[in-house]
Amino acid sequence: MRHGDVVVIGGGYAGVRLAKRLDETARVTLVDRKEVFFHRIASLRAGVRPEWTVTPFIPYDRLLRNGRVVAAKAVRVDTAERQVVLASGDRLRYDVLVIATGADYPEPARFTGTTTEEAMKSFAGHQRNIATADHVLVVGGGPSGVELSAEIRLARPDARVTLAHSGPALLHSTGSARAGRKARAWLESHGVEVRLDSFMSPGNDFGTYRDARGNLVGADLSLWATGTTPNTLWLRLAGHGDWLNPAGHIKVDRTLRVEGRPDVFAVGDVNDATELKITPAALAQADLAAHNIRAHLGSSGRHRKVPRFYRPIQRTPLIVPFGPADGVTMLPVPGGETAVLGSRTTTLAKAKTLMTPYMRRQLGYTAT
Repeated sequence: MRHGDVVVIGGGYAGVRLAKRLDETARVTLVDRKEVFFHRIASLRAGVRPEWTVTPFIPYDRLLRNGRVVAAKAVRVDTAERQVVLASGDRLRYDVLVIATGADYPEPARFTGTTTEEAMKSFAGHQRNIATADHVLVVGGGPSGVELSAEIRLARPDARVTLAHSGPALLHSTGSARAGRKARAWLESHGVEVRLDSFMSPGNDFGTYRDARGNLVGADLSLWATGTTPNTLWLRLAGHGDWLNPAGHIKVDRTLRVEGRPDVFAVGDVNDATELKITPAALAQADLAAHNIRAHLGSSGRHRKVPRFYRPIQRTPLIVPFGPADGVTMLPVPGGETAVLGSRTTTLAKAKTLMTPYMRRQLGYTAT
């Protein structure tokens, strides 16, 4: 017996995990603007290598056994009537609402358009640009910038590749100096020029870029891997700006509810619960919110489940591939230290397949 209408807005990693977790206990409707799941972890390689073009797209049709997936754009939340208003004018009633709209990433790690064809066309354009460029500039030395630089270097051993990072060390937001040194050593040993403390902005002439000290870099192709923007503009436009912090993330309490809203949750990259926006954190939040939603929906009677509190997990492993056969894995260990593991672990865990078989299984498909 399923009780309670749960509407999940956003079919990324957190939204998919949570919808699947609640499929047996509630009437679940997952709303997403895209017609397929976008496996973003595979997108940087898909933007470089033609044989990976189709890999990031996994249909939603096997995700839910009981619930449904609606391809639509949510434009408003009517909290008084407990309804989600779609761009079509249709309304979806909810007992519990989950906002899992994620964040927008710079290309190529972005689903461009709304159909698979449009997104694949965008990947093919990036592949062509990278295949013909003499000098590629990657801006941003976090996990995405390092991974993208490595992919480009392996696909184009003859091109000049420069990675410019505004910070003092690669991967410095991860807190692991050793991992940053490993990344820099790998890139430089493969002929990538790494420029640190280089905040880049487009120069005056086409194809030129200027750092904060005024130094010019010429490149016929630039790709920016400089952070993400939470997908919450629609909430601000709909009059829920008070739900957001100054950076645009949804403010949540320790149960992952929107403050003051017992029936509205926010999970994944869209909320302010964790600094490091990585997939394992989104999945952990989805699991915790699913427990709390079940407790909320079944809260009549004496045997009420106690809600769980989310603690930003500093214990999440962070894996940064350097192409399919190398990389660095940061594994937090007790005492606040981080173990840094090398290529064998990283290849097995992520670098070779980019977790594609795992995500295909999550969506009800075989791993191939």
